[in-house]
Amino acid sequence: MSKGKRYTQQFKEEAVKQVVERGYSVAEVAERLGICTKTLYHWKASMHGTPQQIKSSDDQTEIARLKAELMRVTEERDILKKAVVDSTCQGNTKRCHS
Repeated sequence: MSKGKRYTQQFKEEAVKQVVERGYSVAEVAERLGICTKTLYHWKASMHGTPQQIKSSDDQTEIARLKAELMRVTEERDILKKAVVDSTCQGNTKRCHS
C-alpha cells in the first residue's frame, strides 16, 4: 500500500508561508495546491507550533516580565517607605527607637 504523495520540505514551507505570512486561509491554500486541509494544518503545527503552544510561550514571557516589574516596584516601594520613616524620625526623635 502506498502512503500517498510525498512533498518536498520546500513545498511544505511555501504552503505554510501562504497561510502564516500572507494571510490566506488554510482551506483556500489547500484547495489551490490540491492537498487536504488536514495535511496543511499538520505542516503548519509542526513548523510553527500549535496556537496553544504559541500562546503558552507568550504567556510565559509575559509572566516573567510582570514578575520582574513587580520586583522593581516592590523595591521602589520599600525605598520610599524607608525614606518616609527616616524623615519622620528626624523630625520626632521620641517616636523612633533606632
